[in-house]
Amino acid sequence: MFSGWNWVAHGLYLLFNICCLEVSGGLVQSCGHIIPESPVLALGSNFTALCILNESCLDFGNIYANQIIWKIKNRVVPKEQYREINRTVSSVTFNDTSSLATPLTCNILADGQIEQNIYGITVTIGLPPEKPKNLSCIVHQVSELIYPMTCTWNPGRHTFLDTHFRLKYRWPQENFPDCIPKDVNNSCTITDVQFFVNLEVWVEAANALGKAESDPLVLDPIEIVKPLSPHNLSVNSGILPTVLKLSWENRISAAVMKLKFNIRYRITGDTNWMQVPPEDTASPRTSFSVQGLRPYTEYVFSIRCMKEDGVGYWSDWSEEKTGVTTEDKPSKGPPIWRIIDASRTPAFWTVHLMWKALEPFEANGVILQYEVTVRAKSSLSSPPEKYTVNTTNLTLKLPNGTYEVTVIAHNRVGASPPSVLLIPARNSKAPVKNVRTLPKDGKLWVRWTAPNGYVLKYVIEWCLVSNSSDCIIEWQNEPGNVQGTYLKGDIKPFKCYLITVYPLYADGQGSGQSVKAYLQQDRPSKGPTVQTKKVGKAEAVLTWNHLTVDEQNGFIRSYTIFYKTIDGNETAVTVDPSKTEYTLSSLTSDTLYTVRMMAYTDEGGRSGPDFTFTTQKFGKGEIEAIVVPVCLAFLLIVLLGVLFCFNKRDLIKKHIWPIVPDPSKSNIAQWSPQVPAKHNFSSKDQMYPEGSFTDVSVVEIEADDKKSFSEQDLKPFDLLKKEKSTSEGHSSGIGGSSCMSSPRQSVSDSDEGETTQNTSSTVQYSTVVLNGYRDQTPVQVFSRSESTQPLLDSEERSEDHAGGGDSTTQRQQYFKQNGGQDETNADRPCFERAKQITPANEGDLVGFAQLQVSGQSSQPLGLGLEKNTQEPALSDVLQTSIEGQTVRPEAVEGNPPSVDEMPKSYLPQTVRQGGYMPQ
Repeated sequence: MFSGWNWVAHGLYLLFNICCLEVSGGLVQSCGHIIPESPVLALGSNFTALCILNESCLDFGNIYANQIIWKIKNRVVPKEQYREINRTVSSVTFNDTSSLATPLTCNILADGQIEQNIYGITVTIGLPPEKPKNLSCIVHQVSELIYPMTCTWNPGRHTFLDTHFRLKYRWPQENFPDCIPKDVNNSCTITDVQFFVNLEVWVEAANALGKAESDPLVLDPIEIVKPLSPHNLSVNSGILPTVLKLSWENRISAAVMKLKFNIRYRITGDTNWMQVPPEDTASPRTSFSVQGLRPYTEYVFSIRCMKEDGVGYWSDWSEEKTGVTTEDKPSKGPPIWRIIDASRTPAFWTVHLMWKALEPFEANGVILQYEVTVRAKSSLSSPPEKYTVNTTNLTLKLPNGTYEVTVIAHNRVGASPPSVLLIPARNSKAPVKNVRTLPKDGKLWVRWTAPNGYVLKYVIEWCLVSNSSDCIIEWQNEPGNVQGTYLKGDIKPFKCYLITVYPLYADGQGSGQSVKAYLQQDRPSKGPTVQTKKVGKAEAVLTWNHLTVDEQNGFIRSYTIFYKTIDGNETAVTVDPSKTEYTLSSLTSDTLYTVRMMAYTDEGGRSGPDFTFTTQKFGKGEIEAIVVPVCLAFLLIVLLGVLFCFNKRDLIKKHIWPIVPDPSKSNIAQWSPQVPAKHNFSSKDQMYPEGSFTDVSVVEIEADDKKSFSEQDLKPFDLLKKEKSTSEGHSSGIGGSSCMSSPRQSVSDSDEGETTQNTSSTVQYSTVVLNGYRDQTPVQVFSRSESTQPLLDSEERSEDHAGGGDSTTQRQQYFKQNGGQDETNADRPCFERAKQITPANEGDLVGFAQLQVSGQSSQPLGLGLEKNTQEPALSDVLQTSIEGQTVRPEAVEGNPPSVDEMPKSYLPQTVRQGGYMPQ
């Protein structure tokens, strides 16, 4: 506890004493210092520093040299480099100053706890100066009398120290003040020098680590002069069109220096300078005539000078001046070519003549016009045709043949040599071979193999192939001794060019050989758009269109088709670039596929849009293989059904279309229960002769009353009952009563009594014919019809309603309808109608009575008579028939009833000529 407080007290005491000492630069000076003070050291050398403690500090806090700590830029120096000389002095040694940094400080650790800085120094590390090299001097002419001299040298390596340079010069017996550079360390200018006296010049370099001097340079300043360039240069046209005269002024006196000159010139717009031979201007002068120039050409001139003997420096080039030579006649004719269009009429050509404007150095002036001469080779006697034009083209329509075309250019001075083009009737000469192209140095190089014969020259023709513009032909001529050339036009990258080479002979022309070329290729602008032409079960036919030339951007090398299902892997197929159709096989039926297509050039490919299609569920012929047998089976079933229906037509007809008998075909005249009919009813006239009449009546006979008749009298009814029983199955189903008011009930053919039942035998449309012909024994004929078709009242003849009243009255005496009911009841379903028919010439009467045998009077709509009334009526009728007499009803006195008051009947009516015949 005590030792801790003791340590704190000593520390505070030491700090108080240190703070009370005089401080300079933040370091305590009274406690110690470092030797050497701020040294300058050579890079890579050894260095030792000493830290010396003052005796006054030893008594305050027991501070000794063994407590000293050395630091370099706050980094502790390893103690292996320390050396304690005595109790107040400690040293540190550095074998290589390259690692030494500033500042270097001496620190002490008081009581082993508190570190305190005692002293610090700044260490400067650098290199001594090198010997200056490459000392040279030049005298620049500023004016006619002022010639300052500037000397330059190489100062050598960087010393990392402040190094001072001085330019020293002197005459052999006189020294001059040093020239001290300003802001630079490698040059210095002496303002004035004397010519024709040798001058010694050298350079001295010095810094804290040493000095160095360059080798001395001895010279006469007149030998290092760079004079001013000539001025007031002028250019004038000479007498000849190829000569220009130059004039200038010199700015150095000839007494001081004699000069020689250099003259350079170039065509305006050109960057390449041409120079007059130096020997032509090696003597002093102030003018010169430049020869060998192009006529009517603008030139740029410049001139310079130097000491005549070649010692010293060339002056700068003078300011540029221009001049134009005079005109001369064109040096050559314009290059000419043609395009022949023979598509319209084979007998005539449309010839497009083209020629290029002469270059300025060929035109030698302003071209005013062109003279074109066309001469037919096949007809030498005919005069040539001449044309004068101001343009560089001419279109002619010429007959098919061989022609010689001549073009001459005219300017103000004269005419050019003629340019001749031979247009043969056909290109019969040998063509060039192996036309190839190669991009080279940013241009398109065209080469070919020359034919065996001598070629006068070649014509290279090319045009830009594009879908958006026509092929505008450009061309150029090449000498006949070359086999390759650069295209001289504006050739663009990514564009397709069609290049054709024609060999021209002295007596003809070879056919052109063409090739397509690109200066530079790129990927296609877009990919092909694929579609399906036909889709099957396991295959699909894909089709696409070629990319346009503008979209290709290069030669299409291949197509690649990629197709896949929704969840399947993508499959790739490579297709030849000339194809526009491809069949994908081994596909899965009824599956959705996605397909796309890529087009590739030498620089890469680009994909087109995706397209989807679904394969069919059935292949070709599978549906037919199913449908055809089904259809055949269906047709067979239908055929068998038709045959079956044909064979069973009667049965089907019976169930679907019940038989409706035709009354006109009834056998009423051919059926007789006892004796055959003795009348021929084959025709209507014989059945109903003039003078006869037909009466239709309905008689109800109860089955129990048969006992009042004799057996012979009832036999017709028995036969009628049997026939009705037989034909009952053929009825059309209309009601059992003659008035269609109740169901039809059959008459039983059993001999047993059935009188207790409420059944009746109904004879539909039964007619009793009682007649005697010319005193012959009358024949009882019972005729029966199966027809149930009612006859409308409107079909009855008007004369039937106009019968006499006697007949009506008499009939009412024999028959009584609807016993117990009022005859005038309009709601009766059934009624009886009696009518009188006027007899014919012979007075024969034919009576027709329709008998309806009914059961009990309880039948709801049956027609019946009371029992006491039916027996005498039926007995009278049968008795009259036996005796061969005709029942004639007597007329009822009084007016006959009107048509509206008569009850309607659905019974068969009398058939006369022109009357109704049931069908």
